[in-house]
Amino acid sequence: MRAAAVVAIALAWGAVVPLHAQGWRHVGNVDAVQVRDDGVELASGAARVRVTAFADGVFRVRLAPDGAFKADASWAVVAAPAKVPVRVDDGAARVTVTAGDVVATVHKSPLRVEFADAGGRVLLADAADQPMAWMPEADGRTRVRAWKQLPADEHFYGLGDKAGPLDRRGRAFTNWNTDAYAWAGWTDPLYKSIPFYLGLRGGVAYGVFLDNTWRSSFDFGLESPERAAFGADGGELDYYFIAGPQPARVVERYTALTGRTPLPPMWALGFQQSRYTYLPEARVRDVADTLRARRIPSDAIYLDIGYQQGNAPFTVDRKLFPNFEQMIADLRAQGLRTVLITDLHIPNSRGKDYAPYATGTAQDVFIKMPDGSPYVGEVWPGPSVFPDFSLTRVRDWWGGLYRDFAAMGAAGYWNDMNEPSVFRAPGNTMALDAVHRLDDGRSVSHRELHNAYGMLNARATYEGLRKIKPDERPFVLTRAAYAGTQRYAATWTGDNTASWHHLAQGTPNALSMGLSGYTLVGDDVGGFIGSPSPELLTRWFELGAFNPVFRNHAATDTRDHEAWVDGEAHESRRRAAVERRYRLMPYLYTLAEQNARNGAPILRPVFYEYPSAENFYANSRDFLFGADLFVAPVVDDALDAHVVNLPPGEWYAFGTSTRQAAGKEPIKLDPRPTGAPLYARAGALVPMQPLVQHTGETPDGPLQLHAYLPAPGSTAPCAGSLYQDDGTSFDHEGGEFLRMAFACEAGRSKTTITARVEHDGFAPWWQDIDVVVRGTARAPRGVRIDGRAVDGWSFDAATGALTVRVPVAKREWRVEIAH
Repeated sequence: MRAAAVVAIALAWGAVVPLHAQGWRHVGNVDAVQVRDDGVELASGAARVRVTAFADGVFRVRLAPDGAFKADASWAVVAAPAKVPVRVDDGAARVTVTAGDVVATVHKSPLRVEFADAGGRVLLADAADQPMAWMPEADGRTRVRAWKQLPADEHFYGLGDKAGPLDRRGRAFTNWNTDAYAWAGWTDPLYKSIPFYLGLRGGVAYGVFLDNTWRSSFDFGLESPERAAFGADGGELDYYFIAGPQPARVVERYTALTGRTPLPPMWALGFQQSRYTYLPEARVRDVADTLRARRIPSDAIYLDIGYQQGNAPFTVDRKLFPNFEQMIADLRAQGLRTVLITDLHIPNSRGKDYAPYATGTAQDVFIKMPDGSPYVGEVWPGPSVFPDFSLTRVRDWWGGLYRDFAAMGAAGYWNDMNEPSVFRAPGNTMALDAVHRLDDGRSVSHRELHNAYGMLNARATYEGLRKIKPDERPFVLTRAAYAGTQRYAATWTGDNTASWHHLAQGTPNALSMGLSGYTLVGDDVGGFIGSPSPELLTRWFELGAFNPVFRNHAATDTRDHEAWVDGEAHESRRRAAVERRYRLMPYLYTLAEQNARNGAPILRPVFYEYPSAENFYANSRDFLFGADLFVAPVVDDALDAHVVNLPPGEWYAFGTSTRQAAGKEPIKLDPRPTGAPLYARAGALVPMQPLVQHTGETPDGPLQLHAYLPAPGSTAPCAGSLYQDDGTSFDHEGGEFLRMAFACEAGRSKTTITARVEHDGFAPWWQDIDVVVRGTARAPRGVRIDGRAVDGWSFDAATGALTVRVPVAKREWRVEIAH
């Protein structure tokens, strides 16, 4: 009876209801059209739908089943609506809203929305037989959902940190932040909820962001090969359509909407050593001494929960760490920052002598149950209470707790267990009816705010550190996240295992995070759970050296994971991987600044730069490190040849003059390479530096600019850039930074390489630049700098590298090489 009644109601609204969609109340025909300055509002029975232009290339769609739109608030969206010129054409069968190069068409019978480009190519369209819908639940919630047409050649990416292949097509996913210990390639959900995806078909991309913190779900053709769908268990159907046509343009617009990652401190891009747990103090010092003695470049050591007294956040076990402050200072003198874990659960059994509990209770900061009693859950320190980060005053209280650690010299903070994870509780998380209070006086259930809780924890930490040390860039690492968390913290992929499976899985997860606006991500190098074989650990160092966050971490019951544990041969390969990263630091730091400026991820799938390269649409192994370097890592223990297919264009084996074009026979590396195969784009100008042991050490020698020349007559762009500042403060926001642009022209008789200072607000560590040119067949007939012949160059016939030193190079200069 109930199903039949629901079908009858839906049909009365003008919807065609397939059997698998029974229970949903679909919008019906359009009864009225109200033209707005930014688009249209449509009436369909009691329901209202708004289709509005939010920004250039961005439309917003909202559904109000009862006709009343909720207050316009978002934890994720930070951009204000822009005044976009809009033209509305209302016809008998449809109404169109044109804004720039995007046309939104609303079909009237029944109400269906589609988006197309100016040429009429449909990018995203509601399924013909399934308009958007809602379903009231007995507990007062209303589920919401939209179904979309699914072209046979469409591919889907994103949703942040999700397991499995990079392409999401043919699978369905749930967003519900979960402590997914020992997760695998088929595990879902995981620790983060980023309800954004990117669609790609025939080289043309678009994005969809569902701004809803409730448990949400996305189906990319699993239920039906003809439909994709997304929706949530409560809240509004409120989503943004984001036009491209390039993937890069979609990501740029999405990150403009939800915010971008602030430029991190440079040390956070260095190698980070961690373990659960380094105990006691002497062990921490020994690890630091060994890193320096064995010349493993590194910038940070992490302290997991064992440094605390009884696992209580913001405490120090003085029996294990009697000289805690001095240890931090001594590590800093060695060029090593200290990162401290500070979980969010506050034990309620330590009494008034425990300041976080005492002050938190006095200020009424902890989450409560509907009856007004504190919510209590058991975590590492035992029964604990949890801050209500949805309140500004609670975030301010939490941020102030870092004052003592900051005074001790700690440099970074690690917010773990913030899904939140709760032991021996339903769903291993907080009670869904726990109450969060909002600044406007309203209250919402944890069911609604669960996916944003970790984000608000990271926000409280970041904003607190900005107040405590306003001249120092914070470093925060979070495990749980929602869309927009990239504004506050770096992240990692959680509790992986020491397996080849997880080595391979790290790349699609990181690529997906970057496409979802979150570039500062890594995984636990070596695997958190279990003990990797020597070869697996070495391969992980070789791949992990390209992670934006490069951290070696292991559980307490595993064998040691440090670089030196398996003998000289493995140590040498691991050291070489770390050293390569430090030599590339000028290039990596430039990428980090680009990400902060326009959202471009550091790790990129090949189609990000080459949208028409369909042979890479399903590639989950290989990736671009910025636009100019291509990585084809070894991620399995097979002993056969390692096969590499290059992206479009021509590529050099990195550090050599060997150039090969894509499209020919795949490269077969046999015997297997002893490092991660790395290639440089022909036309890349890559800034590098002499080796250092940490980012605070001044390199000994000039900056290096490695020029990989395109073939004469090639149309490939020949360009590069360099960004530098002091690496620690916010002075760059006031203009204290250096930005240089490099370009080249390669001809048969002459090659020209030029530099231009685009912004001169910072004095770098270097004076001169060594230009290392690859792609010349023989020693040049002559070299000129700024029109004057010079003799200060060298040519290595064995490697085909020409090196030219440009003196006092922070200026406009020109190098001419006669062939």
